[in-house]
Amino acid sequence: MTEKRFIKIKKIVEMRQKSLTLVLENIHDPHNAAAIFRTADAVGIDKIYLVYNINEFPKIGRITSGSAVKWIERVMYNNVTDCFNDLKNDGYKIYSTHMVEGKDNLSLYDLNMTGKTAIVMGNEKEGISDEAKELSDANFLIPMKGMVQSLNVSVASAVCLYEALRQREAAGMYENSEYTESELEQKL
Repeated sequence: MTEKRFIKIKKIVEMRQKSLTLVLENIHDPHNAAAIFRTADAVGIDKIYLVYNINEFPKIGRITSGSAVKWIERVMYNNVTDCFNDLKNDGYKIYSTHMVEGKDNLSLYDLNMTGKTAIVMGNEKEGISDEAKELSDANFLIPMKGMVQSLNVSVASAVCLYEALRQREAAGMYENSEYTESELEQKL
């Protein structure tokens, strides 16, 4: 590896947001999964939690994901409870997004995503499971002003992640690494 490439990788790893993650529950379309990984890498996420208890995790190609799957750690679970317990034990707030009639929902723009934040995205047909709905700390909606009621899961993920990036940039969170020196060494 050239010194120039090592310096670039080190700079990018130092900006990674260890305290921001996604939970993908049974996303089955490989193109959606690849697009989500690509956006997550662009925002600086280093780990994604995958709950697959209905579908199998799709095979994601390096080309369609822009090689993002190479840079993002995947943590697999076969149930929501274990995944959410691990996140909560690590201090994460878990925010899910799903349509709920007559219930108080937060707007995406009401969330404070500068702390330890996990955003849950459900599969393309069913959304998130009832278990994920019950165990989440809060539900939010992406504001929409047109006739459609939902976005494609990869687009919704991108909208949410870029709002998190906006908040974290404003808070200066990309300027200082969230990793200890030994964690950085392991990443490099």
